[in-house]
Amino acid sequence: MTVIRKFGGFDPAARLLMINQFGINLGFYMLMPYLAGYLSGPLGLAAWAVGLVLGVRNFSQQGMFLIGGTLADRLGYKPLIVAGCLLRTGGFALLAFVTSLPGLLVASAATGFAGALFNPAVRAYLAADTGERRIEAFAVFNIFYQAGILAGPLVGLALLTLDFTVTAGVAAAVFAALTVAQLFALPARRPDELTERTSVLGEWRTVVTNRRFVWFSVAMIGSYILSFQIYLALPLQAEFIAGARAQLLVSALFVVSGVVAIAGQLRITAWLRARWGTSRSLVIGIVILAASFLPLLIVPGPHRFGAPAAVIALLACAAILAVGTAAVFPFEMDTVVALSGKRLVATHYGFYNTVVGIGILVGNLATGAVVGAARDAGADWATWAGLGVIGGIAAFAVYRLEYAHTGTGTGTHPGGRHPPPEHLAPEDSPRDGLSTAALTRRAGDRLP
Repeated sequence: MTVIRKFGGFDPAARLLMINQFGINLGFYMLMPYLAGYLSGPLGLAAWAVGLVLGVRNFSQQGMFLIGGTLADRLGYKPLIVAGCLLRTGGFALLAFVTSLPGLLVASAATGFAGALFNPAVRAYLAADTGERRIEAFAVFNIFYQAGILAGPLVGLALLTLDFTVTAGVAAAVFAALTVAQLFALPARRPDELTERTSVLGEWRTVVTNRRFVWFSVAMIGSYILSFQIYLALPLQAEFIAGARAQLLVSALFVVSGVVAIAGQLRITAWLRARWGTSRSLVIGIVILAASFLPLLIVPGPHRFGAPAAVIALLACAAILAVGTAAVFPFEMDTVVALSGKRLVATHYGFYNTVVGIGILVGNLATGAVVGAARDAGADWATWAGLGVIGGIAAFAVYRLEYAHTGTGTGTHPGGRHPPPEHLAPEDSPRDGLSTAALTRRAGDRLP
């Protein structure tokens, strides 16, 4: 079934959210990859100031996801989506005009906090709107997500031939259009599973005392560290291989990654789900992520088999990494909903993103240090072996979460939590191998 047919099979709200995500990534990636160069070049900021501006953006998003998720569960998903798009419109517009460090910090914080507002809300809305089709929905959603990442830098590069302020202005216009579209075309939707409210701290306590969910969040850090190497270790390897022409090779990495994800997402999801079920597919996806670094373990640089072989190994790594990411994403998003018990879904997404965001920060710092040390020691292979080990640990951790809590090899969601049986699609139950009694028991095993 083609992407268009799959896309057309969802209701207008889900389709709008998918298009919205394409627009979000288009606007973001047409600007952000070139922000550091603009700050250090035309604006002449010192390296520490550039790092501060970028760090504030990252912290204001990753550190505030829990706030955004909580607000979405309390106020409804649509207001947070609209507010996030509107705030990013203002942040990008500000980047087009301000040149002082305080102004840049305000603009950077606004663009980051905007992401913390709309990201949990979008995912929770899509999960609620598509029900038992949410795995399919997240697969199509990821196609739009990756298409935005692929198109954004290309559009931004073309606009930079005019001026950075033009690029920032166009990015702001994209988010302004998204704001209007969500405001007038997206139906209002509130979480429909809660009949009474506790305090914010009480809701956070509900999330952090959901031990299976917390351990799942921690276990998934490894998969995020691996998938994010497309932004760190692989570009560094491209520079090591290609030197002055590294930018062309880096662009090729993103093109390969985007094309593989866009072309293969539906086939990968359908194939895994049909053969392995949800949680076993998640484990297999993480194993694929770990295996993606094998080409670079075999060909760690140009000195062994020559530069052409090193380039092929790097592109192969990017392609396999894209397959692993496509394999993981829909089942990962579905598992977050399942482990939440369909309660405080946006808050769970917010907490999840915060945990993996912290993990990515620590993992990237460690990876950057290891890349440099390994290269100095003439042991380039050590970086790729270490990343493979991280993936293996993550896969084993998710596997143990599934099997330790079910006591069977049935392939349930990690932690064994499922929606009540009447909400399961008929094709899911036999595949997961659970009886109705087991489903009912686990559906009732949720925090109040």
